[in-house]
Amino acid sequence: MTWATRILAPHVRPDAQTLDELVLRALAEDVGEADVTSQATVPEGTRAVATITQKASGVVFGLEAAEATFMALDPDVTLERLGPEGEWSEPPAPVLRVTGDARALLAAERTALNILQHLSGIATLTARCVHAVEGTGVGILDTRKTIPGLRALEKAAVVAGGGTNHRAGLYDMVLIKENHVALAGGIAAAVAAAKASHPDLPLEVECRTPGDVDEALDAGARRLLLDNMSPDDLRAVAEHVGGRARLEASGGVTFETLRSYAETGVDWISVGALTHSAPALDLSLTMEALA
Repeated sequence: MTWATRILAPHVRPDAQTLDELVLRALAEDVGEADVTSQATVPEGTRAVATITQKASGVVFGLEAAEATFMALDPDVTLERLGPEGEWSEPPAPVLRVTGDARALLAAERTALNILQHLSGIATLTARCVHAVEGTGVGILDTRKTIPGLRALEKAAVVAGGGTNHRAGLYDMVLIKENHVALAGGIAAAVAAAKASHPDLPLEVECRTPGDVDEALDAGARRLLLDNMSPDDLRAVAEHVGGRARLEASGGVTFETLRSYAETGVDWISVGALTHSAPALDLSLTMEALA
C-alpha cells in the first residue's frame, strides 16, 4: 500500500465541551442575530440536502467539528459520512452529506467549511512531511504555534496526518529554552531546578552550540532540542551524543530540506508550519432543495 492510500495514524480528539464551545463561538461571530440573506430568499420550512466534496488531493480531518456546526443550528439534521477521515484521498471525492432545514444549512455552511478546510490542510501538510522523511525513522512533531482556542483540534489534525504531538502546553513538559537559561543562571542550574520542581515531567533542553549540548548532557538532560543547526552541525552533534540523549531538530527547516535534516541522526523534527502555515484543503458545498 502506498503512502498516498494508506490509512494514517489514528487521531486523538478534543473533548466534546471544547468542540461545542468552539462551534458556538464561531457561529455567533458569523451568524450574529440572523442570516438575513437566507431569511429573505429561502421560504421557511424548506428542507435541503448539502454535499461537501473534496476538490484537492489530501487528508480530510475535522468531520466531527463540521457535523457539530450543522447540528448546533438544526438538532434534527441527518448526517452521512461519504468518505474516510484520516486517509489520503484524491479528488473529486464526496466527504459528507447533510440533510435538514435549508436555512440552518446555509447559516452553518461557511463556519463548517472553514473549520473542515483548515484542519484538513493541517492533516494534509503533515502527511506530506511524514512522507518526505519516510524510511528514516524520524518523527514529525508539531509545536505550540497554533491559533488560540484551536490547539486541541489542530494537534488532532497533526496526528490524523501521521505526525506526533509535542507538548500540549506549558504545563505537561519542561522545555528549557534560551531565556530560561539566561534567567536561571545557566543550563546546569535550570535543569537542576526543573528536576527538583517537577521530577515526574519529561524534560528537554534547547541547545544552540556543541557547548550547550555537553552542558545539558552533564546536567542529566536526556532530550535535546537542537535549534537552528545546519544538517552538517546536526550530524556532528548526533555522532558526538552517540545515543546518550534523544535529539529534536528545530528551526530553519523547509519542506524541500526536510529529508536532509532527517538523515542526520536526529529522532524528531519539529515543524511549526504544520499549524501556523498549512494551506486550507479545497472543499466545496453544494445544496439541493428537497421536494
